[in-house]
Amino acid sequence: MLSNRTASAVKVVQRHATKGMATAAPRIGDTKVAMSLLEKDAFINYQRIEDNLAVVRDRLQRPLTLSEKILYGHLDDPANQDITRGTSYLKLRPDRVACQDATAQMALLQFMSAGMDTAAVPTTVHCDHLIEAQTGGVKDLARAININKEVYDFLATATAKYGLGFWKPGSGIIHQIILENYAFPGGLMIGTDSHTPNAGGLGMIACGVGGADAVDVMANIPWELKCPKVIGVKLTGKIGGWTTPKDVILKVAGILTVKGGTGAIVEYLGSGVDSISATGMATICNMGAEIGATTSLFPFNNRMADYLNATKRPDIANYAKQFQHNLKADEGAEYDQVIEINLSELEPHINGPFTPDLATPISKLASEAKKNGWPDDVRVGLIGSCTNSSYEDMSRAASLVKQAQDAGLDFKSKYTVTPGSEQVRATIARDGMISTFEGAGGIVLANACGPCIGQWDRKDVKKGEANTIVTSYNRNFTGRNDANPGTHAFVTSPDIVTALAFGGSLSFNPLTDSITTPSGKQFKFEAPSGYELPPKGYDPGEDTFQPPPADRASVQVAVDTKSDRLQLLKPFKPWDGKTPTDVPVLIKVKGKCTTDHISAGGPWLKYRGHLENISQNCLIGAINAENGEANKIQSQLDGKWDGVPQVAAKYREAGIKWVVIGDHNYGEGSSREHAALEPRFLGGLAIIVRSFARIHETNLKKQGMLALTFANPDDYDKLQGTDKVDIKGLDSFAPGKNLTLVAKHQDGSKDEIELAHSFNEGQIEWFKAGSALNLMAAKAKST
Repeated sequence: MLSNRTASAVKVVQRHATKGMATAAPRIGDTKVAMSLLEKDAFINYQRIEDNLAVVRDRLQRPLTLSEKILYGHLDDPANQDITRGTSYLKLRPDRVACQDATAQMALLQFMSAGMDTAAVPTTVHCDHLIEAQTGGVKDLARAININKEVYDFLATATAKYGLGFWKPGSGIIHQIILENYAFPGGLMIGTDSHTPNAGGLGMIACGVGGADAVDVMANIPWELKCPKVIGVKLTGKIGGWTTPKDVILKVAGILTVKGGTGAIVEYLGSGVDSISATGMATICNMGAEIGATTSLFPFNNRMADYLNATKRPDIANYAKQFQHNLKADEGAEYDQVIEINLSELEPHINGPFTPDLATPISKLASEAKKNGWPDDVRVGLIGSCTNSSYEDMSRAASLVKQAQDAGLDFKSKYTVTPGSEQVRATIARDGMISTFEGAGGIVLANACGPCIGQWDRKDVKKGEANTIVTSYNRNFTGRNDANPGTHAFVTSPDIVTALAFGGSLSFNPLTDSITTPSGKQFKFEAPSGYELPPKGYDPGEDTFQPPPADRASVQVAVDTKSDRLQLLKPFKPWDGKTPTDVPVLIKVKGKCTTDHISAGGPWLKYRGHLENISQNCLIGAINAENGEANKIQSQLDGKWDGVPQVAAKYREAGIKWVVIGDHNYGEGSSREHAALEPRFLGGLAIIVRSFARIHETNLKKQGMLALTFANPDDYDKLQGTDKVDIKGLDSFAPGKNLTLVAKHQDGSKDEIELAHSFNEGQIEWFKAGSALNLMAAKAKST
C-alpha cells in the first residue's frame, strides 16, 4: 500500500491513438507477488520504490547508485526527507525483520513492553546461536534443546503470541535461512545480527541492527539510518581455479581495513560480477560487516534468478526481471570511492590472525608465518558457518577431500563441517558429501553458528596455549572461536581450509606443494570443482518452521519469574535534567574494544534474556589503559581493585553515574545490543571515544546513553582512568552543537575538552526519556 505522500507522486497516462482517450498504463504494483512461500499475504512492494524514486529523482537531478535506489525507494517521506550522503538521517520503512535467538530474547522482551499485539512487518526468529559444538550434530542439538528449553519455549510462545515466524533449533543459521526463504531483489530488511547482509547476494539491502531498532520497525516506527556513503568495488575478469568469492572480500578487507567501510554501503559492479554465483555473492556481502560497512550489495542478474528458481521462487525471479531497471545502478552514478579488482589475477588469500583485515596471499603465507612467529602446525580446520556453507562451498570442499582420499590420505588436522541450514545438510547428505567428509575423519556439526561465535567446547588445547586454526568463518578476533587468547585464527575459503587440513601446516601451499602419501608417492591437489546448485535440486530435510497460529489470543508467553535466563524488563530512569558533575571514569579502554570485549559471547550467551545476569560480563575483555590488564580497575569510592562490572555496580548502588573512555572504532563487530544495555543497566551515563562503530553508536543512543566523540581525537590522551568529569551543555543539547568535558585530574589540574556527537532531535528525545523504548511506550499510551 502506498502512503498518502507517494500515492499521487506519479501517474503515468497513456493515450490510445485509436480511441483518443486516456487510460492508466500498467503499473509494476498491479502484479502481486508474495515476499516468501511462507507468507502468502505479504507482498513485494516494487510500486513504492517506483513512486518514491520518481520523487527523489526529480529532487536530486542525478543518476543513482543501486543502493540509493533501494534505500530511497523505502523512504517514509521522499518529498521532504533530507538526502545528503554521510550526513542526513534517513527515515525508512523496511520490508521485514529477522532475529537470531540470542538477540531475539531481548528484542521480544522489549517489544512486549511496547504495548502492541502484532508485529507491523513480517518478522522471524531463528534458533542458531545457543547450540554448542562438542561431539557432532545430532548429539549436540539434542543437548542444546534440553539445556535451552526455557529459552526456546519463550521464543516459541512469544512468536506465536505476536504473529512471528519461528525457526526451531536445528533449522540452520539465520543468514542462510533468509537467503533460502526471504531475501528478494530490491528489498530492505534489518536483522538483529551484523551478518544478515548476506541477503545482498540476492540484491537485497539487509542491515544488522540492535534489538531496539528491530522493535521500532516491528512497532511500525520508521527505522533511522545515517545516509550511507557508497563505495563501489568494480570487478573485472573472471573468477576460477582456486580463487573463490571469499577471496574477493578478503582482498577488500585488506584494502579498506576493519573500519574503512564504516558509514558506507559497498556496492559491487562490473563485468566480473556475472562470473560469481548468487551464494558466492552472499559470501562476499556477508563478510562486509568486517570492514564496518552498513551493508553490501550486488545488482540483480541471471545468477540470482537461477538461485531463486532453485529455491522454488520463480515468481520472484520473474518479477525482479520486470523491475530490473531499478535493480542496477544508473549509468553515470557516482561513488564516494571506487576499488578495482581483476578476478582473473586475484590470488587465494588467508586473513589473520586476530583481525580479519590482515590479508596475506597464499603464496606468501609460509614466509609471513615464519617471519611473524605464527604457529605453523594447523590444529583444526573448520568449514561452513553463515559465510561459507552453500551447496557450492560444500561440493568444492568435498571434491578436494575425494582427491585426497583416493590418494590414501586422511586429515592431518582435526576437521569440522558446519552446514548452514537443514536444507543444505539434507542435500549434501543425499549427495554423499557428508559420508565423504566423515570418511576422511571429519566431524559434521549441527546446523548452527557453533565455533564461529564461540560455541565450541574445545578440548585439544589448554587455555593460553599458542596454536593455529584455519576457518571459513568471517570473524577471528582474539578468543572469538574458542575463548583461548593463544589461538591464532585465520579466515579463508573452505577450499584452502580443506587443503591445509590435509597439509597440516601454514607452510603448505596447495597450489604448488605436494604431500607424501602412505605409499610414498607425491600427491598434489588439482583445483577444486563443484556445483553452483544441486543437480538433483534441494532436499528440504526436516520441517523446522513454526508459523503463527490462527488463534493467538489464547497463547501464554512462557517466562518463569524465578528463571536465571529470562527476566522481564524494567524501564530505565529518564534524564534528571541536571548537568553531570564529578562523574568518575569507570575505565579508560586502550586499543581495540569490540562488542566481544564489551559483552563476551560463548558461555554468556545463555544469559541473553536476563539483563541483570549478563551484565556481569560488562567490559570484562576491555584492556585498562592504567595497568594494561583486562577486568581489573580501581574504584574511586574506596580505592579497591575489582572487576569492571563489580565497580560499576558499586557506583550505581551509591547513586553515582560513570563514563567510559574509549579508543578508535569502539564497539566494532557484532550488533550485540547487550553491549549497550549492560553499561546502561549498571548506571553508565556516557561512552566517550575517538570513534564509534556504526551499530554500537546507535545502540547506545537507543538505551539512553550519551555516545560522544572527542572533537580532537588526540584529546583521548588527556584523560586518565582516575579522573572525574563534568559534561557541560546538556541543558541546550541540540543536533550539531558540541558539548564540553571538564576532566579533573587527581593532581588538581583540569582540562577542558570539546566533545562532538551525532544525535539528531529524535535521538535527543530518547536520551531525555531514558531510552527509545520509554518514548515509544509513552506515545503508545497517549494514542
